Amino acid sequence: MTGLSPDQIFSRIHRRYDRLNRVLSFGRDQAWRKRGIDHLPHGVILDLGAGTGVAMSLFRPDQEVVALDPAWPMLSVNPAPRKVVGKGEHLPFADNTFDGIWSAFVFRNLESVRGTLDEAARVLRPGGVMVVVDAGRPLGRTARRIHRTGTAVVTPLVGLLAGAVREYWYFHRSLDKLPHPEEMFGDRPLQVRKLWRMGLWGGVYGVSLVKSGD
Repeated sequence: MTGLSPDQIFSRIHRRYDRLNRVLSFGRDQAWRKRGIDHLPHGVILDLGAGTGVAMSLFRPDQEVVALDPAWPMLSVNPAPRKVVGKGEHLPFADNTFDGIWSAFVFRNLESVRGTLDEAARVLRPGGVMVVVDAGRPLGRTARRIHRTGTAVVTPLVGLLAGAVREYWYFHRSLDKLPHPEEMFGDRPLQVRKLWRMGLWGGVYGVSLVKSGD
């Protein structure tokens, strides 16, 4: 372990974070984000865990983005016009504020998935949509074993290039932190509308969740 919290880790590596994630995803990270954002409605969108704002160019003109992140060094370079320091588990917004919520490569770093989903359900308007994209492990046992071996080798090497070996070792360990999305989102306050797999052996997932209308 690094001895640092996820917020501290990302604050340390924020200037090279997006570039290195491009390497780790073999250049596919923006395509994965775009596929998820296509499921979001128009209106006011909360970018939960917005970081440096790498997704900003992918949002549509009919989407007004509010960027939220706990790490100010990352948020400070985000081009979003509205930026708020905060965490998913304690969203500083009123009930029924947003038409949509977007969160990419954040859920593995949350203190509480359930707490964040409860908060998302609270601040979404009835009929609102939340889309989550994140990395995990493939479903198959053999694919999962190969994937785990690969990230154990690749992520420290990428971290070495960044001068952040311990921080990128955290990335490898975090892939085993949560249950598969098929299980994690199955019994939550938001209803699963669609779940899809992407990336090598399906090691990246996307899920579209909807808040029931009143």
